[in-house]
Order: sequence, then C-alpha cells, then structure tokens
Amino acid sequence: MNGIIRMAAAAAFATSLLAQAASAQSGAINGEVKKIDEGAGKITLKHGPAKSLGMDEPMTMVYRVKDAAMLKQVKVGEKVQFEAEEAASGYTVTKLQKVK
Repeated sequence: MNGIIRMAAAAAFATSLLAQAASAQSGAINGEVKKIDEGAGKITLKHGPAKSLGMDEPMTMVYRVKDAAMLKQVKVGEKVQFEAEEAASGYTVTKLQKVK
C-alpha cells in the first residue's frame, strides 16, 4: 500500500513538472501595440523582457507576422500577449492575442 501511495505522489509531481515546463517554453510575452503596417505585414510592439528571444530588457521592436490576418485582430494602443521566433529574415510573431 505504501508503494502505491509513493507511485501516485511521484506521478503527480512529474505531471506538475511537465505542466511547468510547457508553460515556460510557450514564451508568451506581454506588450502593447504601437503601430500596425498591414501592407508590409509588420507590427511594432512595446514589450517587457522576452526571455524566449534572449532579450533581457524591455524594448520597442518591429516584428514581422507569420499570418497577416493577425494584424486585423488588434488595434494600436491595445495590450497583447504574443509569441515570436527568430528567423533569418528577423523576428516573427507566431501567436498574437488581445489581453483583457
């Protein structure tokens, strides 16, 4: 009986660690939309540190967007949460959503 309890506790602990790792890897960054350039498929975002991109300081940057439809979902001045990746052509936003 004692072994079953230990196995259950170990399984719960492992599940917790996996959930934390998935959350940390998502790399969500909080920011504010400063400018939208639909024609160029770019967005300017003011954001805090972006650890997932190796940026330790807050900054304002121009990003490409993976899908131009993302730009229609937000407006200048809105708070957003986004994910981005570094590519040969620069940094690209891969996920973008408004924060309420």
